[in-house]
Amino acid sequence: MVTAVQAGTAHDLAAVGLSEPDYEVLSTLSERPGRTSTLHEQAAKMAWSRSRLSRHATRMEARGLIRRAPDPDDGRGCLLVLTQQGLDALSDAAPAHLASVRHHFVDRLTPEDLAALETIAGKVLGRDVR
Repeated sequence: MVTAVQAGTAHDLAAVGLSEPDYEVLSTLSERPGRTSTLHEQAAKMAWSRSRLSRHATRMEARGLIRRAPDPDDGRGCLLVLTQQGLDALSDAAPAHLASVRHHFVDRLTPEDLAALETIAGKVLGRDVR
């Protein structure tokens, strides 16, 4: 199920010039103070190694979506900073991403299905949602 939804949303994001990891990095940075996150924090959020994210960030930086800055708290680390171009790309892609998630997932479920999914997710995550 997860694979089918991800494949659909990845296809739809590709049509607007972003990958799913691009979208995740951009959306996370857009929600952070100063539109900035450490490479370490972002890698942990994505469940990626720092080296994998660093290589991906290099590609995003080459496209002008993010920039790197020295991390004042970690001489070996860096900060990922959302650029205006990255924010514009995210703003352009967000409606398509939302529509894609709705099309490939939410709209296929009944209100009862969604309630059951909320309960299941709460149990899996160790939280009581009801």
